[in-house]
Amino acid sequence: MGTREIGKLLRSAAAVVMTAALAFTLTACGGEDDKAPDAGSSSQPSGEENQGGGEANPDSGSEDGEAMATVNGANGVNIVVTSAVRDEGGFVTVKGRVENTSDQAYTFDGWAKGDQDFLDKGASVGGMTLVDKEGKKRYYILRDTDNNCLCTMFPGGLGAGKTADFFAQFPAPPASTTEVDLQVPTMSSATIRITDK
Repeated sequence: MGTREIGKLLRSAAAVVMTAALAFTLTACGGEDDKAPDAGSSSQPSGEENQGGGEANPDSGSEDGEAMATVNGANGVNIVVTSAVRDEGGFVTVKGRVENTSDQAYTFDGWAKGDQDFLDKGASVGGMTLVDKEGKKRYYILRDTDNNCLCTMFPGGLGAGKTADFFAQFPAPPASTTEVDLQVPTMSSATIRITDK
C-alpha cells in the first residue's frame, strides 16, 4: 500500500472518529452555537457578508473577525484568517473569510488542486493545507464518510465585491506545534498561530 493510500485511509478514519465525537457532543450538549460551523456537514455555503475586519496582526486573532493573517491572492481575492483552534477531539478548525474585492465573480479555479479527491466536488477551500515546518509534515483537510471535505463550499462561486465566511478542519499537529503555514493553491502562504480551545 502506497503512502498516498495510507494517508487517505488515515484521513478517512480520523473523519469517522471526529464525526462520531461531534455527534456525541451535540447530543450531550443539546445546545446550538450560532458562531460555530457544523463540522459534520459536507457543505457550508455562506451568503452573508462579513463587514468586520481590521489590520492584519500575526500575533493575534479572534472568533470576532479580527485578522491574525491575510493572504493576498490574484484577481483581487484575499483570505483573512481569524482563528485556528485546536480541539480536544484531535483536530484544528481554521476560520476566517474570503474577500472578493474585484468587479467579477470568483469561481475558485485551482483551489482544489491540493487534493485530487475534491476536484469534482465543486468550489470550496478543499485544497487548503497546513504545513508544520519543524515537524516536516503537511496536513490535509478532513473529510466525511462520503469523501466530502469538512470545509466551506461555495456553490456558484463568490460574487464581485462580496465577502463570505469559511471554515476548514484539519488533523491537529502535535501539542508542541503552535505555528503552521496555511497554504492555498494559486496563492502565497501565511503563518498562523494555533490556540487551544
